[in-house]
Amino acid sequence: MSSTFSSLHIILIFLVINSKGISGAIFTLVNRCNHIVWPGILANAGSSKLDSTGFELPPGQSRSIQAPPSWSGRFWARTGCTFDPSTGQGTCATGDCGSNQLECNGAGAKPPATLAEFTIGSGPNSGKQDFYDVSLVDGYNLAMMVEASGGSGSCGSTGCATDLNRFCPNELRSGEGHSCKSACEAFGYPEYCCSGAYSSPSTCRPSMYSEMFKSACPRAYSYAYDDATSTFTCTGADYTITFCPSSRSQKSSRDSPPDSTNGPPVATGSTSSSSPGSQTEDPNPFISWLPNFITGDSSRTISNHGLHSTPIASIIITFAILSLP
Repeated sequence: MSSTFSSLHIILIFLVINSKGISGAIFTLVNRCNHIVWPGILANAGSSKLDSTGFELPPGQSRSIQAPPSWSGRFWARTGCTFDPSTGQGTCATGDCGSNQLECNGAGAKPPATLAEFTIGSGPNSGKQDFYDVSLVDGYNLAMMVEASGGSGSCGSTGCATDLNRFCPNELRSGEGHSCKSACEAFGYPEYCCSGAYSSPSTCRPSMYSEMFKSACPRAYSYAYDDATSTFTCTGADYTITFCPSSRSQKSSRDSPPDSTNGPPVATGSTSSSSPGSQTEDPNPFISWLPNFITGDSSRTISNHGLHSTPIASIIITFAILSLP
C-alpha cells in the first residue's frame, strides 16, 4: 500500500513540475489606459480559437486567457468602440476587426493597429520554445508592452510604450489623429510594403518612416524584415500584455536587444539591471533620427516615389516642433 502511495505521489509531483510545458501559456491582458479598450484576438491558421476573440476591458482591469501548446496568433487593442446594448453590434475607431460585434470571430485588426504576435511551444528545443514580438508593421494605434514571467531563457520584454500618435507625420495620420499608418498603408509602394521586386531582406530596406518608428520604439518591428532586433524567445512562460504601460513598470529600457548572431533571434538582456549598449525608448521620438536625415547621414533608403510623393517638409517641421522647449 505504501509503495503504491509513494508511486502515485512521485507521479503527481512529476505532473506538477512539467504541467507548464503541457498547458501552453496564459496571457494576461492589462488595461492601464484612462479609457476602455476592447482587445481583439486572432488565432493563426491551424491554431484553435481561444476562449474569447474580443471583449471589453475597463481601465485598471485585467483578464487572463489560456492558450494551448503550439498556439500562434495575435492580440491588439480596439479603441473608440460603440456597441448597441440591445443588439451587441457596433464598430471601433481604431483596430476594428470588421465583425460588427464585440467578438472578432476570426477577423483581424484593420490597420493601423499595434500588434502583439506569439507562437507558443513550436521552437527547435524540445518543441517548447516560444517566439513573440510587438509589431508596428501594420501601423500604430496604442502603446503596448509584452513581459514574460515564469519562463527560462532570455525572455526579454518588448513593445512600444511611446505615444506615437503625438508625433505621427501628417501624411501617416489616421482616424483624426488616433492612429498612425505605416508607409505601406499610406502610400502602397512595393518598396514600403516589401512586395514585388522588394520581397526579400536584401531588396527591402528600412525606409525613412520605419526608421522613425524604430527610433521611438527600438524593440518593436518597424518593417517586415526587422527580425534581428525585434523577435524574442522564452521557454515555458506566461505573458502579460499591457496597454498604455506605465514608464515605471517598463523593463524594456533595462533589456538589451536580441542577439541574432547564432540561431533564431534571442533577447540577451537582464531584467534586473541595466547593461552597456542597451536600447531604450526615446522620450522625444524622432529627434535622434531627424538630424541624421537632415544632414544625409541616415541609413534609410528613399525611393523616387518617396521623394516626389511624400511631404518630407512635414517631418522637418515635426522635428522643429519637438525641439522647442
